[in-house]
Amino acid sequence: MFQRLPLSKLFLTLHSYLQGFIHLFYPHICLQCATTELLNNQVICDCCELQLPYTYFITMGNSPVDKIFWGRAQFQKSNAVLFFTKESIVQKIIFELKYKQNKKAGLLLGRLIAQEILSNLDYPPIDYLIPIPISKQKLRKRGFNQCQIICEGMVSYGLNAPLFQGLSKIKNTQTQTHKDRLQRSNQSNDLFKLTNADILVNKNILIIDDVLTTGATIEAAYHCLIQAKPSTICISTAAYTLT
Repeated sequence: MFQRLPLSKLFLTLHSYLQGFIHLFYPHICLQCATTELLNNQVICDCCELQLPYTYFITMGNSPVDKIFWGRAQFQKSNAVLFFTKESIVQKIIFELKYKQNKKAGLLLGRLIAQEILSNLDYPPIDYLIPIPISKQKLRKRGFNQCQIICEGMVSYGLNAPLFQGLSKIKNTQTQTHKDRLQRSNQSNDLFKLTNADILVNKNILIIDDVLTTGATIEAAYHCLIQAKPSTICISTAAYTLT
């Protein structure tokens, strides 16, 4: 005769079978090395995370990010955490976030940004995080703003600052993926509008974006936000494009 399993053990067995079935069709593997040795909230394993192409710009006096904005915008601090190149693990992570709606990728990028900021003693205290907004059309299609997910990853890691939602995009631009620097810069005028500007008066604000290429979008956001007369404006992006 068959021995009856305790109800709790039966549920565990069924759960195990269900997880195996799901993994068969939707395998949870590292984006880089394809190992299954990673937690449910990870998109890359610990080993691959250690091998990410970190820029270490935050330790430099005049980093490549600073130089992009010389004569265009004045930031208290500017940083990009990872180098972005084609066919790289960083591109895979960004693609996973923006086009496959994998919020875990955004939370990872947010954690990496927060780690650098919190470990830098020269960084000013942040009063508000400001994710670069996307158009309403992209928001409907994607379901979320990837930069806001990155901000949420920063907060969950311990960067204790609220998100400011008063910056919005008023111009629906075409994707900039295949455009050169001049084309991107010419398209960035009058991209944003600002509401509830009084909240930012004399505050330290941090603009967050996913990938920095020409800096045109961040520059447009800067000139919009400077109208609120904040005390300082800093920027940080998840990645910096190598050309």
